[in-house]
Amino acid sequence: MPEIRPNALGSALRSFFADYLPAVRGASRHTVLSYRDSIALLLRFLAERHQRTVAALDFDSLAPEHLLAFLSHLETERGNSVATRNARLVAMHAFARYAAANHPEHLELCQRILAVPFKRTQQRVVEYLEAAEMQALLDAPPDDERSGRRDRTLLLTMFNTGARVQEILDLRPCDLQLERPYQARLFGKGRKERLCPLWPETIQALRVLLQEEGFPATAATPLFRNCRGQPLTRFGVRHLLRKHARTASASVKSLASKRVHPHVLRHTSATHLLQAGVDLVTISHWLGHASIETTNRYAMVNLETKRDAIAKTRTLGQVDPALAAWRSDTSILKWLESL
Repeated sequence: MPEIRPNALGSALRSFFADYLPAVRGASRHTVLSYRDSIALLLRFLAERHQRTVAALDFDSLAPEHLLAFLSHLETERGNSVATRNARLVAMHAFARYAAANHPEHLELCQRILAVPFKRTQQRVVEYLEAAEMQALLDAPPDDERSGRRDRTLLLTMFNTGARVQEILDLRPCDLQLERPYQARLFGKGRKERLCPLWPETIQALRVLLQEEGFPATAATPLFRNCRGQPLTRFGVRHLLRKHARTASASVKSLASKRVHPHVLRHTSATHLLQAGVDLVTISHWLGHASIETTNRYAMVNLETKRDAIAKTRTLGQVDPALAAWRSDTSILKWLESL
């Protein structure tokens, strides 16, 4: 049987994932896996489109028209959102930048791939839970069951920290400081590390969980586990949220019309901090945002702030008595003299 030698595309992909992403870029495992899934989907699509095996594909198969057909396939046949489509394109662009520098003979093709634009998407309204809805969700897990206490601790910790779901799933007992000052160490995107204060209520729930699970405070394994003793997954957390949201909607009807998913608790944490008067810079650090521009959107969705603004705003026909005095030069001079 003749020896099969890797072609240029195979060699580039191997080096991209084995060396460049982890060693040169220092990409996290989650980034590597996300890029891997995107490239794998593309290769399967191209193999079917060109009627050849994946092993037979080369750089000539990556023409932009084929890439655009793949992106259209994601939306029309796989039912992916525009955001998911754009996330797949991020992986394509990353590989094209790498290949342009390391395989200059394909520079022109890589430039054409990089010219494929991201698709504009409609900005969705940031969803969050009102105080009564959040309290009903926290009260939904049965307190007389071990799994219910675990679920409430999970929801409470997510609400307290505003953590991304993966940050919560990666939380270990050794990341918790159960003595004053209470805090949790979270590892976010780009391996950014931050400390988040914990409420006494959260600390009490975490202590009970540690005792029931038999974890020492120094344990370096994931804290939240399923009924089989394995670490919870993103899908597991989403399932638990939906289950308890259905239960909570019996007492708070408005929950039935809301999409309750893990990121909603992050939005809820940010919005409630804003309603409590916490400044945006602090909220940005609390959530681990790379830019405060990301945090600014919560100021636009805070309905309580909008209601207060409307209450303080006068109609066009109303004149503030304090401003009416400015109609004469004498009153202006008196006011200046009083400063």
